[in-house]
Amino acid sequence: MDEELRSLAHRLRRESGGGAAFERLLVTEDRDELAAELTALERPLWAREIAAYRLGCAGDSRAFESLVLLLNHRDPDRCVGAAHALYALGDARTPRAAAALATNELRVAYALVPVRLLIRLRAPESAPALISCLGRRLVPGDPHWRLALACVEGLGALGDSRARAVLASAVPHPRLTAAASAALARLDQGASPQGS
Repeated sequence: MDEELRSLAHRLRRESGGGAAFERLLVTEDRDELAAELTALERPLWAREIAAYRLGCAGDSRAFESLVLLLNHRDPDRCVGAAHALYALGDARTPRAAAALATNELRVAYALVPVRLLIRLRAPESAPALISCLGRRLVPGDPHWRLALACVEGLGALGDSRARAVLASAVPHPRLTAAASAALARLDQGASPQGS
């Protein structure tokens, strides 16, 4: 059992109360059994989460939709586990789904993990989504400065020259000044533009 699965198991054992059904989902190698958890009626969320996580990490695309739903859950631990499994899954639909979640203003409070996943994916959708998300965070009084900071740091890591204007706009914001200045410096050092 890898560290991520061990952490998920520890968290969900408390939620589920343990028991034979819980332990079975942790150890079964039958992907069809796991996939059945995702479509069965009235299954608890913990069971669906274990099944989706394990299928995703095994590269089984039947987990994709469930993992995307978990990526945008109000519980950040569920989001983190889903992001890990989506990255392992390697489905071509993942960057587009993560970008949609990262830029959905109705779910902005839950956008931090999708933003971090986009940074890790380094997909063509990554920089445009981060640019859009950051631009919306730069309005006066926006409370989501941690999300803005993640976007700034991610854009610096991606090295996409299209981010120059929004990063320059972030510099005057006190909580973003250092990270935005560092990201601009990385662009100035000639980081190769993504998507070019």
